[in-house]
Amino acid sequence: MLQEVALGHKTLTDYTHIVGKELTEQIRQLAEPLKGKRVLHVSATAFGGGVSEILYTMVPLMRDVGLDAHWHVIFGKEEFFNATKLLHNSLQGAEETLTDEQWEIFDEINQINAEGLQGEWDVIIVHDPQPIGLRRGANEKSKHWIWRCHIDLSTPNPAPIQRLLPMIEEYDASVWHLDDYVPNGMGAHREDVRIIPPAIDPLSPKNMAFSPEDAAFVCRQFGIDVDRPLITQVSRFDPWKDPIGVIDAYRAVTEQVPEAQLAMVGSMATDDPEGMEYFQKTFEYAGGDEDIKILSNLNNVGAIEVNAFQSQSDICLQKSIREGFGLTVTEALWKGRPTVAGNVGGIPLQIEDGVSGFLVDSPAQCAERCLDILRDPELGKKLGREGKEHARRMFLTPRLLRDWLQLIDDLDG
Repeated sequence: MLQEVALGHKTLTDYTHIVGKELTEQIRQLAEPLKGKRVLHVSATAFGGGVSEILYTMVPLMRDVGLDAHWHVIFGKEEFFNATKLLHNSLQGAEETLTDEQWEIFDEINQINAEGLQGEWDVIIVHDPQPIGLRRGANEKSKHWIWRCHIDLSTPNPAPIQRLLPMIEEYDASVWHLDDYVPNGMGAHREDVRIIPPAIDPLSPKNMAFSPEDAAFVCRQFGIDVDRPLITQVSRFDPWKDPIGVIDAYRAVTEQVPEAQLAMVGSMATDDPEGMEYFQKTFEYAGGDEDIKILSNLNNVGAIEVNAFQSQSDICLQKSIREGFGLTVTEALWKGRPTVAGNVGGIPLQIEDGVSGFLVDSPAQCAERCLDILRDPELGKKLGREGKEHARRMFLTPRLLRDWLQLIDDLDG
């Protein structure tokens, strides 16, 4: 059987002072006819990455407004997650793709999970490619099926998308961050497409208000000199997040601001077998520089520590070269930090260049923008204020809850 994820309690009322009464009332009106509906979210992992962070808040809030909502995690093994990591990269444009043997493993594990799916549901929401085959193997388990894609499929390797398109088209609806991410081959099924950007929980330990004193105290425990400038990137250790480019940008900054420090903070997800390999590669590239801190959950860095590093930072980076959305950008904006990020994927939705942050295309440009902020603290404050307000209006969990309720209501007629 699939594993149910244990969840805490959350109340929509607690968010009213942040997002406003109008939105919370709209949510309750949408939820009223859906009370008692059985909704199941299915994902590959309960830890690491944006999907799990969203669901730890979304499912309790769905329960709070009256839905019988649950979250299950699929069973997998090393060979399966090796294949799905390769699939993830291939769908984002990497040349290498799955072998016939790996596709067999993919299909086999999806079938095992389909057979292990328990219960009768009104809506099942399947997140990302790893469990996409569930509907094919367990169609009778739910009245409606939704596939939620969290990655950029705008320029996929042709082989895997041709394999997955028939599976996507079997779903009653598919949900994407951006219209550009929807594959060209969807054809007549474009009418089943919904564009719903993700969101962060402003009341979670990672995003709740943190005093400057507390943030400084936590950062000191990891060797940060809080009296010197700090640049931080929070992300998985993944080639698409360009940690090597981050170090190059930092080294260019220190040529003019030698007192600057860099923190690279990530987590090792259970469905990302490449993570440790790229963590090691990043560590080696840092070359023993004591002012480059490379940290992860293996160093006891969790949500509170991430909050502290982002809150303490003079600049937050997300120098991705491909990015589905980049929730770490929203996190940094919400904390009012000036943010410099790759001009890719869903990041431009969050940052208007020069207004709510800076968008960059290279390590050299990243370094220049960092230097602009370090030389002009008032510029950093202005970017931070604009970014926080944009995040508040567009990318907090209650807005995402509203969009999900609207979609479920539409499917239910």
